[in-house]
Amino acid sequence: MFLLAGLGNPGPRYERNRHNIGFMVLDAIHRRHDLGPWRARHGGLAAEGKIDGEKILALKPQTFMNESGQAVGEALRFFKMAPGDAYVLYDEIDLRPGKVKVKLGGGAAGHNGIRSIISHIGPDFWRVRLGIGHPGEKDRVYGHVLGDFAKADGPWLETLLDAVADSIALLVQRRDSDFMSRIAMLTAPPKSVEAKPPKPPRPAAQASPDEKKPNETDEGTGNEDGL
Repeated sequence: MFLLAGLGNPGPRYERNRHNIGFMVLDAIHRRHDLGPWRARHGGLAAEGKIDGEKILALKPQTFMNESGQAVGEALRFFKMAPGDAYVLYDEIDLRPGKVKVKLGGGAAGHNGIRSIISHIGPDFWRVRLGIGHPGEKDRVYGHVLGDFAKADGPWLETLLDAVADSIALLVQRRDSDFMSRIAMLTAPPKSVEAKPPKPPRPAAQASPDEKKPNETDEGTGNEDGL
């Protein structure tokens, strides 16, 4: 059994925040793979089902982000799963929008949700980092993360959510490199085809002075008056 935990803040106020991309992608996975209904369990909203024959528990902690570890820890203990059976999906400002990286273990890198999970189950769980981009200045990070996705983000965001939902079976097969490669392929912008300049028209063939015109004979045109 595997745990897929998407991170975010509960309630409609935060629904479209960049910080809630973990909830958004888990909802896309839930729809695509027809998992069971969401139920209040383990300090979050949980749904069970199968992906590629593997039993899955999808979990959206309903604490605030900085206490996400409570729900994740409770779910792992209840189902007797190891930390290495957990995949946590969350926002990453140090990745460009739409880019995805997966790794096992590591630190919190300033993310409060990850810090909370480490405090409850240790660092040896899988991180699925979903790029939301950096605002460019450190003092703008808070507003960027807790701000809503802009309308202009819609195309790449929907493409990313669909790509992760389509490819998640590769993760539960422990094929994290293949998962990242497939996401990159599905989210790559289409290659532009440069229009080739039209070829110049071929010059019309010109008769050489020695060539005879139609109906000409060695004796002349047969119309000596030029009419």
